[in-house]
Amino acid sequence: MLAVVALLAMQATLTSPPASRGPRDVRRAPGRGAARSSSAAADTSLRSSLAPPPTARAVVALRATRPPVLDGRGDDPIWQDAPAITRFVQWQPDEGAAPTFRTVAKIAYDAANLYVFVRACDPHPDSIIRILARRDTWTPSDMIWVWVDPFHDRRNGYEFMVNAAGVKYDAAIYHDGREDPAWNAVWSVVTRVDSLGWTAEFRIPLSQLPYSAAAEHTFGIAIDRDIYRLNERVSWPMLNPFKAGLVSQFGDLEGLTGLEAPRRLEVAPYLVTRDASTLKDNAFARRAGATLGADVKDRVAPNLTLHATVNPDFGEVEADPSVLNLGAFETYFSEQRPFFVAGSGLFQFPVTCTGGGCGSEGLFYSRRIGRPAQLWGTYGDTTPAPPTTILGAAKLAGRLPGGLTLGALDAVTARAGTGLGADTTVEPATNFAVVRVQQELGAGRTSFGGMATAVDRRMDAFTSPYLARGAWAAGLDFRHRFAGDAYEVAGSAASTDVAGSAAAIAALQTDPVHDYQRPDAGLPLDSSRTTLRGGAQALSFAKIAGRHLQFSTAYARTSAGFEPNDLGYLRRADQQSWSNWLGLYDRRPRPWYNSIQWNLNWSGRWTATGLPLDRSVGSSFDITFPSSASAWVSGNWGQLGATYDDRGARGGPAVRQDPFVTASAGYSGDARRAVVPHVGVNWFKGDAGHNWSFSVSPQLDVRLAERFTSSLAFSWSHGVTDNQWYGNYTDSAAVAHYTFAHLVQVTTAATLRLNYTFSPAVSLQVYAQPYVSEGTYTDVRQLSATPRASQYADRYAAYGDTAVTNHPGGFDFRAFQSNVVFRWGWRPGSALFLVWNEGRRGTADAASGSYAADLRELLGLHPANTFLMKVSYWLDP
Repeated sequence: MLAVVALLAMQATLTSPPASRGPRDVRRAPGRGAARSSSAAADTSLRSSLAPPPTARAVVALRATRPPVLDGRGDDPIWQDAPAITRFVQWQPDEGAAPTFRTVAKIAYDAANLYVFVRACDPHPDSIIRILARRDTWTPSDMIWVWVDPFHDRRNGYEFMVNAAGVKYDAAIYHDGREDPAWNAVWSVVTRVDSLGWTAEFRIPLSQLPYSAAAEHTFGIAIDRDIYRLNERVSWPMLNPFKAGLVSQFGDLEGLTGLEAPRRLEVAPYLVTRDASTLKDNAFARRAGATLGADVKDRVAPNLTLHATVNPDFGEVEADPSVLNLGAFETYFSEQRPFFVAGSGLFQFPVTCTGGGCGSEGLFYSRRIGRPAQLWGTYGDTTPAPPTTILGAAKLAGRLPGGLTLGALDAVTARAGTGLGADTTVEPATNFAVVRVQQELGAGRTSFGGMATAVDRRMDAFTSPYLARGAWAAGLDFRHRFAGDAYEVAGSAASTDVAGSAAAIAALQTDPVHDYQRPDAGLPLDSSRTTLRGGAQALSFAKIAGRHLQFSTAYARTSAGFEPNDLGYLRRADQQSWSNWLGLYDRRPRPWYNSIQWNLNWSGRWTATGLPLDRSVGSSFDITFPSSASAWVSGNWGQLGATYDDRGARGGPAVRQDPFVTASAGYSGDARRAVVPHVGVNWFKGDAGHNWSFSVSPQLDVRLAERFTSSLAFSWSHGVTDNQWYGNYTDSAAVAHYTFAHLVQVTTAATLRLNYTFSPAVSLQVYAQPYVSEGTYTDVRQLSATPRASQYADRYAAYGDTAVTNHPGGFDFRAFQSNVVFRWGWRPGSALFLVWNEGRRGTADAASGSYAADLRELLGLHPANTFLMKVSYWLDP
């Protein structure tokens, strides 16, 4: 994957070229298969410099009196005199070994730019892998990275990558190795393939980098090369994949003087025109319009940047995949909107774990901002809820010289109404605010931090019975590394406070996140309360670095009233967990593998009062072959001993669970090939054989040419759930009945992606996904008087309401999503998007039993089409 990802994975598992200027007279040089030109002017990139030579970890930058011409040739005068960095060392696959091919890098600067020239020698230029793709896309290609730490704080930096075809990628790096790929800068690079190999010539405007106002600067610097066909990575200085952190391993770029004060203001206004399907008077219609918006960046201080967006539109973002959720908990979708993705790492505050590798649950989930109108279905509309309009958002982010990292975000969304009759409010106007601070001490080995969030809604008679008026959350966390940064201890504590009408808080208490109404939970439902408060705590200890062994152990707890979901994400409260992981590695290449990893996991979960929910043990084995193909196999044995499901009855009593076993395996082919196969299989069996499932997910990636890539993925699953929740009913005697049914479900989906790249600045992307899930219910039963019985059959009893049991029915859910996006980066920082989005969705009360029939029905549904044009223009003050 990308450089940061590749290095961290080792730790955890261990512009178009210019027109030709005519032929050049070259000859092969002795030693290592490299070639030198017979013309001295044509080969200045390999010439020695009269300036002080670089050391293993430091280089003196040479000031350019005249900027080099960005053409990838390296024959400008500055490249004749700049010190040559030649001491590149392998870090993958054979750490510390000599590179197979020579690499030479030179660095220069002037008051406004940083220049880097890299000569990547290769005796077989026709074997260099160069795949065209749109910007910020990873490709299986030869690549060169330049990493810069302009504040020289050894914790934060920026990466600039280009592949041999000229495809650019950039990202911000924070906390010594975590990557923010949504960060985008305006910079230039030209690549060139010649008889010596290939070159990359970078111009990075200093206006894109934060640095202090000192008279002289030292930047952190690292340069990395990926020889993709050899699966070889080389770098200067040497990067240790077994050491925690990335930025802390950079070398020093010294002697930078007389730099311009960083440019403060950047503005990118944009125009969006949209024509979309809509429903009016129960008939399909079209709605067209145009809006103006702008993205603004202002460096309010050398190390603090304000990023604001006015009337944003994210129509170019790919639609979420289709999913049918039959469970009790909310589905999590990842953030894809660029404004919210950029810098998102600064706003992370996990609440059910600490340290790295945490999941999605936390105090801040940016997709709450601009979410689909929450009361759209409440007031009678059965069509998919539209997203609420974001009027504007702003965030302030940066790192102060004393080691304090600051992130603040504020967003305002507009009121949404039905637009019918009295125009019922389905989402109130809302203000969202987040503040995150972290103070690092001791060269970043220790950090303390905090986060606070607030949600303020403008309520009315339509929304007060259903939504909280306000919600607040606050948390503190710490992290400390020791023993050469190999070990880490971390912890956090958070609290939430939600306020609203008695009806809204009662609904919150009975939501599946809390289920206060459970008769055996000891959490009596209080329908008169107008606030809900709770807390969460987490503590972990881990070995995070090492050549052959890493481990972690972590404890987390959330109280029953902990509720961050107005601006955060939490699947369920009232839970405590203890998880343990051990990983053993061999990362040295062997005759029959490049690396192997064995993992062992043990975990347990309980309610806050101690009711056991799960105990499981699992193991997995991963191997990467010399061909770069990889495979994995895993197994898990869970619900050991007496464990209970306290959410399955949707507010009913906890139900005893029987042990389950899972097995899975997968294979991924060599990504260097034109055709790359992938496949994964999963099998599950539980509850004494009453529940089982099997799924298979094959995928084929095909590269027909350097400009065209495609992938086709299928997923198919077949499962039987004998105790699928069916519904809760109350009879005339006010007795509650919690019913379950036997469900047979089959889900089939396909995902097609086509990418054609005309040039690194012009691309066409196509995404399409048909999705069908159908199920049939039979044998509707209710919970017996002994849902905790040790025998499966004793937990359920007959249910006498024949109106329910005689015709339990089923479902047939069909959906189709597609996006076609044409992107033209018509000038630096400016882009034109042409987008066509189509969605179809339909349901039936019974399964058809035929995937072909479902596809015909799906394609016969009326499409919801949206056509959009978005053009932005980056103003260069």
